[in-house]
Amino acid sequence: MLDEVDTRAIRRESTRSRVLQAAWELARRDGLAALTLRDVAARVGMRAPSLYSYFPSKNEMYDAMFAEAASSLAAELRGSSGNDAESRLRDRLRRFVGWCTADPTRYQLVFQRSVPGFAPSEESYQITVDALRATREAVEAAGIRGDKPFELLRGTFNGLTSLQIANDPGGNRWAVMADEALDMFLDRYAHQRRRARRGA
Repeated sequence: MLDEVDTRAIRRESTRSRVLQAAWELARRDGLAALTLRDVAARVGMRAPSLYSYFPSKNEMYDAMFAEAASSLAAELRGSSGNDAESRLRDRLRRFVGWCTADPTRYQLVFQRSVPGFAPSEESYQITVDALRATREAVEAAGIRGDKPFELLRGTFNGLTSLQIANDPGGNRWAVMADEALDMFLDRYAHQRRRARRGA
């Protein structure tokens, strides 16, 4: 009996994964806001009412997609490495830009409110909160402290990413500026303070 229950759970999870994959494919083709449960069901060979047992509403499907994308980003950022705090932060920010520009649809769902009426659940949103907290810790370890510098750094990197996606998809016109942008921040908010302390 236990094996039968496990088999059903595995089969259900497999079907759920196929449904989400189909949803991503359609969202990349037609746009996130154009996604319909009927189209997703048809893509996996399922009747629309059957899909409701996996996702009772379109917003619940969006939420599952959000959690999947946010978890993917968090895992990518956890892979950051380097010999010191600055190089680890640099690698983390490069990974952020790379992850976002590799799949603009994921980026739009996680960082832009591109689906009218959708907001992620508290549980799904917490994934991004935890990742942002880890980024702030990496920023502080590199010597950049305070709310204003951190928010300015966030705004700069989100801006570079948005420009890249909107104006040079598949290219790197703005993405290659990530290192220079970080250099400016480190010089202004970390190195300058260290120089001031040494001169005091």
